[in-house]
Amino acid sequence: MWEFLENPILQITIRSLQISGTATLLSTLWGLPLGIIIGIKSFTAKRLVKGAFNALLGLPTIALGLILYLLFSRSGTLGFLSLFPSAQAIIIGQAILITPIIVSLTASAVESINPEINDLAKTLGASDVEASIAVLRESIGGVLLAVIASFNRAIAELGVALAVGANLRGKTQVLTTVIAMEVNRGNLEYSIQLTMILLIIVFSITVSVDILRRRIA
Repeated sequence: MWEFLENPILQITIRSLQISGTATLLSTLWGLPLGIIIGIKSFTAKRLVKGAFNALLGLPTIALGLILYLLFSRSGTLGFLSLFPSAQAIIIGQAILITPIIVSLTASAVESINPEINDLAKTLGASDVEASIAVLRESIGGVLLAVIASFNRAIAELGVALAVGANLRGKTQVLTTVIAMEVNRGNLEYSIQLTMILLIIVFSITVSVDILRRRIA
């Protein structure tokens, strides 16, 4: 059993799940409330704010990775935090990367719900928070889609993980960085194995969440 746990492929897979899962959790904590507020509230700059988050959906991961490298490296502004290279830096980078997905998809899901639900909840004496919870319940399918899309984006990205993680064996290696490294080395068999694992993770989680959404609906 211990030999199985020491399998390099298993360790890389678990590390990938831990890093991307933590990044998704963090981005959900701050992105979900922001998406709900944007979806429910009406304010002057709403269209501008939504446009900004939609534009950030296409942010190149290597560009974000470079920015974070300049910040976290020893000579960078945040070099005193000693986060380069580390799994923590990858988590921060992935959380930033997927926040626009959480915000944009959540806002769209909330906006698709009949506004009368929010008004009705307030008419019955609900507070703003309680009314928001009522709307969130009705849009839970779209919110789940936002979360799973964010996780899939995180676990499949390469630029951030490579730039601030440096692909250190046993520390910051994740599926995408090892795949890229093995392809460069010409070790196609090993890279294909890791790619299959990555695809299985993405498709399995996506299908599971889709089934859950249908049951909730």
